[in-house]
Amino acid sequence: MKRPERPIALTIAGSDSGGGAGLQADLATWAALGVHGTTAITCLTAQNPKTVAAVHAVKPAFLTRQLETVHAELPPRAIKTGMLYSASLIRSVADWYEGLGAERPPLVVDPVMMSTSGSPLLQASAIRVLTGRLFPLAALITPNLDEAAHLLRRPILQADELLPAAFELYFRWGRPILLKGGHLTGARRATDVYFDGENEIEVASPWVRGVATHGTGCTYSAAIAGYLALGLELPVAVEMAKQHISNAIAQSVRIGGHTTLNPFWTG
Repeated sequence: MKRPERPIALTIAGSDSGGGAGLQADLATWAALGVHGTTAITCLTAQNPKTVAAVHAVKPAFLTRQLETVHAELPPRAIKTGMLYSASLIRSVADWYEGLGAERPPLVVDPVMMSTSGSPLLQASAIRVLTGRLFPLAALITPNLDEAAHLLRRPILQADELLPAAFELYFRWGRPILLKGGHLTGARRATDVYFDGENEIEVASPWVRGVATHGTGCTYSAAIAGYLALGLELPVAVEMAKQHISNAIAQSVRIGGHTTLNPFWTG
């Protein structure tokens, strides 16, 4: 009997003990897309939908050992990063990824700086290493509004500022950008812009009110990586991932007294 084969993706991210974000969201997203997910854990968190109570980072050498061991038998077709937390952990990721040489799979970098609840998830001293070492290696960088504002040192307040900001981020690091504008105040549509130096794409969906957005960034970037692992080209993967995250929000479910994204939505 010939068994079906699934592509492999790798998430390098923190664990969310509440299950709504982090590598748990990545794995659920990939399971929904038919992709086998593997992990290299950067941090453990004591977390629920309201707060991140504590963060425990792994040692850089242990992160490297995870990456090497997983890759030895389960080489991924796409990789994404989430919560990287410290400069030393980012250096470990960059050193390992560079060491893969010409056969490196595409890397989606979600520059996770802050949780939805407002807790810092990236040390201030790590931002320069993230932008200097990892951004230049990325197939795609996926900042949200707050992260883009921090990188550009100015707020992004209007929908017509999204594309110029994406252009500036692209020309600063020379890598494709997906700027996520879903948190624009007063917006009726969740609009994101993609720019890779040639292709300029706007993807939008109706704003869904009354739903917690914890884990949207993780799920969105995981969906992009998942579609890349399935063999789609980057612009198509972005458009497909936008459909996925929009439906995951629209068809969210209740857990306890909270709502959570539903990566297993049905059309």
